[in-house]
Amino acid sequence: MTKLNHHRSGRGEPLVLVHGVGSLWQVWEPIIPALAEHFDVIAVDLPGFGASEPLSRTTVSTLADALVEFLAEEGVERPHLAGNSMGGGIVLDLAARVLARSVTAYSPIGFWDTPGRVWCQQALGRAKDLVRLLGPKVSHSILSSVAGRTAFTGLVFGRPWDITPEVAVATAEGLLGATGFDDALASFTDFRLPDRSAVDTIPVTIAWGNRDILLTYATQARRAREVLTGARHVTLHGSGHTPYYDDPAGCARLLLDQLG
Repeated sequence: MTKLNHHRSGRGEPLVLVHGVGSLWQVWEPIIPALAEHFDVIAVDLPGFGASEPLSRTTVSTLADALVEFLAEEGVERPHLAGNSMGGGIVLDLAARVLARSVTAYSPIGFWDTPGRVWCQQALGRAKDLVRLLGPKVSHSILSSVAGRTAFTGLVFGRPWDITPEVAVATAEGLLGATGFDDALASFTDFRLPDRSAVDTIPVTIAWGNRDILLTYATQARRAREVLTGARHVTLHGSGHTPYYDDPAGCARLLLDQLG
């Protein structure tokens, strides 16, 4: 059985929110209240992240399998799915298995070339190493200042100077505490997007912040448009890799559109 720590709120059609590598369900908090007015929102901690126990073998594919098992145990059939980064790749995987009512992927993995993938893996790996090296006390001190947040969190936020110290610290702690991080990140090398025809039968939205420097907007959003020609492609201006902090209203609106 796959037990995942999760947050559930609201009423309506089910909507499952899937975080990225090194993150946890709380990353969706900026948009959950708006979504819970219209959806039965289920935000999960993937195995080895947040408060969920790790798997014996952690890859993007085994994380997707664990999510499928969790939804079956919860009796959730063909939900709307939303994912960010690695979570975006996972929800596209579930769509290919005909397990989704709709999919919204924010800066999903898989649309990179080899240098783009290597940059993502190395940048995230170095970020975790730096947080570990500095230790909690020094990291908290740095992230308490606007300059520190701007310098240290610009990899994932489009406007890092606008986030609160609490969000910055929680982001660092989530990264450091993710036992599944290293193996999941390494598995990016072997991750492949599902066949395009497998996701053409449902509404798919691909959203990219134009300030995303981790999964670079200029190249990877363009490739997503070329690969998923039947999807709706949206640019979130002024947003970074985790756009629901930079533009919560815009990110929520994309999901609420699925009810139409």
